[in-house]
Parts: sequence; structure tokens; C-alpha cells
Amino acid sequence: MAKIVDNLEQIQSHIERAKQKSDGKQLVNIIAVTKEVSVDRTKEALQSGLIHLGENRPEGLQLKLESIDEQQAQWHYIGSLQTRKVKQVINHIHYLHSLDRLSLAQEIEKRAKHVVKCFVQANVSGEQSKHGLAKEEVISFIKQLKDYKKIEVVGLMTMAPNTDDENVIRRVFRDLKNLQQEVVSLQLQYAPCTELSMGMSNDYEIAVEEGATFVRIGTALVG
Repeated sequence: MAKIVDNLEQIQSHIERAKQKSDGKQLVNIIAVTKEVSVDRTKEALQSGLIHLGENRPEGLQLKLESIDEQQAQWHYIGSLQTRKVKQVINHIHYLHSLDRLSLAQEIEKRAKHVVKCFVQANVSGEQSKHGLAKEEVISFIKQLKDYKKIEVVGLMTMAPNTDDENVIRRVFRDLKNLQQEVVSLQLQYAPCTELSMGMSNDYEIAVEEGATFVRIGTALVG
């Protein structure tokens, strides 16, 4: 298995190349997706200089937290979060990438002891297999979050279809970028929406070209 530091160097090179293609001057944060990855491999990710770690199950997050000091990492919850499991997760993470319904927002408001940086998840591709709000629902949903003091909408998140058609993938990412700009133009104090969480191991370069500021990389980085 390749060393994470070597994988990281290659990924960073690809990200810089993608930024040059798009005139992108954005800071791109790499989230090491450590779901189903051992604690030792996760520690190796931290030792390579990464600070953003992503988990998609409460149990996986808890297992890592037993061995890794919470101060060592910025923890991202990147999976769909069941309302009944919010209390297991919310006070151990810095970012939630899957806010997509008011019932979840209400539970976060009830359980969180700090302001949680949230990405509103949009199902831009419209695939039934994917979670998230329809594009047309995103802005009205964000407006409903005005009185939720524990939620800061820092950005939008989406997942592209699993396809080899680069044009389809690019269109999804570009649509999310356009939607993000619409939210920014509203100038909502609780929803600055400056960030874009999009792109994974197989499409992160396209995502960066289209303005991603957080990419969620598992296989290509940690195996």
C-alpha cells in the first residue's frame, strides 16, 4: 500500500494543475475520507500534514476518537445523518456536509453545544439514489434556517453521477457553483456560503476546475 504522503503529493500536484486551468485562486482543502480505514492509517494521514478527516458513520467516528485527540484534526461528517444519531456525532465534529431537512436542523439546534459549520446538500443530478435537496429547494430551505443559532451555512455540497462522461460531471459541479453564488448574493449573515464541497477520488480535478474549496478523497489518498 502506497504511503499517504506520496499519494498526497500527487493529489496536490493535480489540484494545482486544475486550478491553473480554471483561473481558480481558491484555497482547496483536502478531506481524507477515513471511513473503513484503520486507526493507524488515519494517524498516518495526520502525520502527512492533513488536518481534515471525514467519516460517514457515527460508529466509525467514535472508534477514531478513542485513539485520536479531537484537537489533532478537523472532523467532517460526510454521510447522511439520521436525526436519532445527531447526539452521537454533533459535538465531536467541526463540519457537517449533509444538512438537507428541517428535522435534522431542529435536532442539531437542540443537541449542539457549539455552532456547527454546515454544508447544505443538493442533489443537483436529480438521481433518486442520492440524498439532498432538489436545486429548486435549496434557497427556500436556507431561508428557513434564519433562527437556528447553532447552524452556520458555510457552503453547499453535492455528489456527481458515477459516469465517465466528463461533461455530465462538469455540468453538475457548475450548477452547484451557480447556486452557491445565488446564496452569496442574498448576503445572509448566518449563511455566508463561501465554500463548495464537491469532488471525490475519481472527479476532484474537474471539481476544482469548477470552484471546489473542499474535496473529499478516500481511495486515491488513504486506500
